[in-house]
Amino acid sequence: MLQKSQGQIAPWSPMLDKLLAPFDGVLVLRFPDNSSSRFGRRAHEPVGPDFGLSVRDPNAVQSLLLGRDPLRFADAYFQGRIDIEGDLFAALALKDQLPALRLSFGERLRALLCLLRSKLSGTRTTEAEPAPRLAGDTVQAHTRDENRRAISFHYDLSNEFYRLWLGPTMVYSCAYFEAPDMSLEAAQRAKLDHICRKLQLQPGEQFLDIGCGWGALLLHAARHYGVQAHGITLSQRQYELCQQRIAANGLQRQVTVALQDYRDLPGQACFDKIASVGMFEHVGLKNLPQYFGSVHRLLKPQGYFLNHGITHDEEGWDAQLSTQFINRYVFPDGQLDTVSNIQRAMERANFEIMDVEGLRPHYALTLRHWVHRLDASHGKALDFVNEATFRIWRLYMAASAMEFEAGTLGVYQILSCRRAAGTSTFPASRRYMYPHDGLATARVPALSVR
Repeated sequence: MLQKSQGQIAPWSPMLDKLLAPFDGVLVLRFPDNSSSRFGRRAHEPVGPDFGLSVRDPNAVQSLLLGRDPLRFADAYFQGRIDIEGDLFAALALKDQLPALRLSFGERLRALLCLLRSKLSGTRTTEAEPAPRLAGDTVQAHTRDENRRAISFHYDLSNEFYRLWLGPTMVYSCAYFEAPDMSLEAAQRAKLDHICRKLQLQPGEQFLDIGCGWGALLLHAARHYGVQAHGITLSQRQYELCQQRIAANGLQRQVTVALQDYRDLPGQACFDKIASVGMFEHVGLKNLPQYFGSVHRLLKPQGYFLNHGITHDEEGWDAQLSTQFINRYVFPDGQLDTVSNIQRAMERANFEIMDVEGLRPHYALTLRHWVHRLDASHGKALDFVNEATFRIWRLYMAASAMEFEAGTLGVYQILSCRRAAGTSTFPASRRYMYPHDGLATARVPALSVR
């Protein structure tokens, strides 16, 4: 229920109340003329708001009400026409209410008349498309060129921007929190170790990292497990920084990196172990057979392959709010599927599934760490990206944290082996993954998924 409606809010109050009254808390809507109203189930209680929406352009509210498209809300936020004050996570709960709004004919007519009066009075309209480069190029077939442009759109923003919130390890995938109070850096190192132990990396082995990012796993595997490591990426900036990090660590004879598409990797049975961490989401669902086929070709018989990636709770990648948002603003080539379908695709490529581990709570917690760090670095971030890009990343990571917490998104490490005749050499238990204290980590308190 609304409270204290006045000024520029007044014409829209009945419709805003209809939209925002179900909110389980209190939000404040403020307009440029300093008029404000409280909305929500507890609006009349003497409690502070959960968050506020500061409307810098009144026409943004009109377009939201008439269109009922949550992506218009996102556009308005990215362009600075609406600011979110306070709890970003609470504000994101509104995305489920906008599509449910049902206006009567009379309400829609009043809204249109208000919009017409605004146009006649010279008030700026807000129907323009988002600013250039907020949205990436559409990816349809996941060709080499499409994937290269999509990767560049996402990863070639600025290495320094990423460093602000990823930290010095520059690991851009979910951490592994062996205890809820671990620091992000410690949890990321634990994740790298966890992957290396799962793959049973041994000195001298040939190890491939597909989608190696800024090289953290390559460097860790070479330094601590003695492998000969090779990585590939499609990002020019990742490639350049990865080369710098290899040289800075004196690992030029042990670690190499190439600017290359996975489809163009040559050879047959070249690698003892292969990892792909947070990369296969870019492949495209139609290309999964080719992707897993390429990995199978490159892997030695009985070699291990670990695929670490995000999954969806629904089959396929149909058009809906979350998929449209991701493909428009963040990952133009991103497509997800259920974990069962991913495993089926791996089995059809003649991989034997050896171990599957769900890490959903870990990614939710990782994302909240990233959002907190990004917020704390707002001023510095604007040295490397513009305000609209900062807001895109802030909203994207907060929304993703909520999707992991709700179970809509998952993330799994699927460890597999290239099938070969003979007795399996795979360990009889999982104890080899936890060399420090056996299975004692099972007694660590569970991570909260809110």
